Amino acid sequence: MIRKITFVLSMTFVYSLNQHVFADNWTAKNSDPQRLGWMEGFPPPMEKRIMQPDSNFFSFPKMRWTVCHIRELLPTEQINRGLNPSAPFEYELDIDSINALSFRLMETDEVMTWKESLNANFTDGMLILHKGKVVYEYYNGCLTESGKHGAMSMTKSLTGLLAEILVVEGTLDDTALVSSIIPELSESAFGNATVRQVMDMTTGLNYSEDYSDPNADIWNYSAAASPWPKPAEYSGPNGYFEYLQTVKPKGSHGDAFNYMTINTDVLGWIISRLSGQEVTELLSERIWSKMGAELDAYMTVDGIGIPFAGGGLSAGLRDLGRIGQLMLNDGEINGKRLFDPVVVENIKKGANKAAFAKAGYTTLQGGSYKSMWWIFHNNNGAFAARGVHGQTIYIDPTADMVIVRFASFPFAKNADIDPSSLPAYQAVADYLMLKN
Repeated sequence: MIRKITFVLSMTFVYSLNQHVFADNWTAKNSDPQRLGWMEGFPPPMEKRIMQPDSNFFSFPKMRWTVCHIRELLPTEQINRGLNPSAPFEYELDIDSINALSFRLMETDEVMTWKESLNANFTDGMLILHKGKVVYEYYNGCLTESGKHGAMSMTKSLTGLLAEILVVEGTLDDTALVSSIIPELSESAFGNATVRQVMDMTTGLNYSEDYSDPNADIWNYSAAASPWPKPAEYSGPNGYFEYLQTVKPKGSHGDAFNYMTINTDVLGWIISRLSGQEVTELLSERIWSKMGAELDAYMTVDGIGIPFAGGGLSAGLRDLGRIGQLMLNDGEINGKRLFDPVVVENIKKGANKAAFAKAGYTTLQGGSYKSMWWIFHNNNGAFAARGVHGQTIYIDPTADMVIVRFASFPFAKNADIDPSSLPAYQAVADYLMLKN
C-alpha cells in the first residue's frame, strides 16, 4: 500500500510526498525540470503549469522547478546587494580530480564517487572554494549561474549570524529574557526564555514540527503565516508574530535541543525590534551589500509583510559561497572586515553537546547547535548552515574549504542525505589538504 505523507516545509506552503513512488521511479535524471518541461510554452499547457492557487507546487517532482522560482509563487522582500561592483572569485578549477574522488558511505561498505553523489543527492548546484578560489562549480536542473535557489533553513544561520553580531557589539544581551525585549511574548512560552536559549534552540515549547502528523502545530503555523487572504471561517492568528504569542510551554528551557523553526522567527522579531529594521534590511546593510555579492537575494514574507527569518531566503550559489568564505575568514572578505572575529569564534565553539544529543541526530553524533549553526566538533572543526532537501554551506577551517550545495532531494530530512554527503565533504577536504 502506498503511504502518502504530507509535509509543511519551513516556508508558507504545503506539499505531499509519495515515498513508494520516489523509491521506485524518480531519479535526478528523469525528474529534471528541464526534461519535464515545467512552465515552458506561451502559455504553458495546463499539464505543465506550476502556479497559484494550486497548493502542490512543492510536491515532487514539481519541487525541482519551484526551488528556483519561489518569488513567482509567493510574495517576497528584496535583500539588496547595493550599487557597488561585485567582487569576482578567482578560479583554479580541478573538476576532473574531484569528480573521481571516492568515499565510503556512513555505516556501510558501499563506495561512491563524488560525481555519482551529485545525482544521488539530486544536486542543483555545487560550489567548492579552497583558499578562497573556486576549484569546483556545477549547475543542474533548474539552476543557472544567474539564478537563485531556495536556501530553506540555511536562512536560520544568517538570522543567527545577525544576532551573534549584535551580541558581540553589545546591542543584544543574550542573557536577557525574551519578554524584556518583546513584551508581546510575555504570556507565551518564550516569555521566560533567555535570548541565548532561543538562539541555540533549547527552549521548552509545546509545539510539534513533525511534518508527518496532520495535527502537528506546524499546520497552524503555516495557516497563520500564509500570505493569501484567510478563509471566511478562519479565526486563528494572522502572521508569524501573532502566532508566536500563542505558543505554550512544555518542559524546561535549557534542558534539551529542540529544532523548531518558531525559535528563529522569535529571533528575527528580536533583531528587528532592537535594530529598527526588517531582517532583510539588516542583512543587506551589514553583509549582502558589503561582501561583493553578484545578485540581490530575497526572502518570502507573511500576509502582513514580515520576512520569514526561519526559512524564506533564496540566493545565488556563489553569493552563498561568499557567506561561507566570510565565516571561514572570521568576518573578513575581499580585504574588508564586516564584523568582529569573536562572532565566528563564539559560533565555532558550539554549545551544550549533552543537550544536543537528546535530539537523537544519529548522523551528527558529538555535534552541537550554536546561534543557528550546526557545529560538528570533528577533527577539522567543521560547521555548517543546513536546510531541508540538501541545502548546505559546509565550512572546514582546517582544509581552508567552503562547500555550498543547492539540491532538491525528494525527502526533506538531511538525515537521508548525510550518509553520502558528509563522507563526500571529508573526502574533498582530505584531497585538498594533500594537494596543497
